[in-house]
Amino acid sequence: MIVHLRLSTPADMTDPVVGLLVEDPRVTDVTLVRGAGIEPPRDVVEADVAREAASDVLGTLTRMGLGTRGGISMTETTVAPCESARELERQAVGSPDDAVIWDVVLSHAESATRHTVSFHAFLTLATALAAIAVITDSPVLVVGAMVVGPEFSTIAAICCGLAFGRWLLAWRALVMLVIGFAGAIAVVTLVSFVSHELGMFTREQVTAPRPLTGFIWHPDRWSFVVALLAGAAGALAATIGRAEAMVGVFISVTTVPAAGNLALALGARAPEEITGSVLQLIVNVTGMVLAGTAVILAQRLVWSRLGRMGRSTAGH
Repeated sequence: MIVHLRLSTPADMTDPVVGLLVEDPRVTDVTLVRGAGIEPPRDVVEADVAREAASDVLGTLTRMGLGTRGGISMTETTVAPCESARELERQAVGSPDDAVIWDVVLSHAESATRHTVSFHAFLTLATALAAIAVITDSPVLVVGAMVVGPEFSTIAAICCGLAFGRWLLAWRALVMLVIGFAGAIAVVTLVSFVSHELGMFTREQVTAPRPLTGFIWHPDRWSFVVALLAGAAGALAATIGRAEAMVGVFISVTTVPAAGNLALALGARAPEEITGSVLQLIVNVTGMVLAGTAVILAQRLVWSRLGRMGRSTAGH
């Protein structure tokens, strides 16, 4: 796998940028078109980089000031059936399947802190599904609510903020998570209250023993262990771009089901289930943040060392 870079460079930066790329054995197919940029007037440089080296090369370009004075864009190519691409992989240190492009990870984290209609809508719908799952004691609906819930991207943004020391990013993500859950719970609580008053369900349905879904408001040591494992798996999947693994993360933790149970308990005035639901929410979010942050810190350490090895190899 390779990454295609398209760089927009001021004239005085073009030669240093091209020199950097040409001298790096982890980069190939470097092209230059002088004066191709019209507004603003710049040169255009393109190159293919081994995915394992992309974060290192992008970091060097950023330190050179290209991210401020010029432009950097990239696209990932999953299939490149040519010898030059295979040679790039041989030159780069590490495996492309494990490689992390930190610029992409941080960009996704920033996006996850923006309040959008879709985020709040999905979270509210997921909470409503979870509330219905409580009434019907349906584990299928619990799983559905977990998959629909969009909260992990925001939790991952908190982990990135903590791991990179970007406290404002972590704070914005935390605020978004709190506001998102508070809004979803408020809406579902109101709907639950009205539904309860209309006789659509009874308080006994909420407080009765639920052998299939009672776990969502009964946190124990295993709840925290599952949250740790899910947070680690989720952070790993998010950083290396394994979207298929995220589904397993979504259905491993009971953040959204706990929110649905909390909203239903508030609407039906069943205070005995409120404390357990709140604690389940806190246990899940805390466990995922701790494990996710640890995984990202470990990846940064590993790829920092591999990057130094790659630059050392490139210098010979």
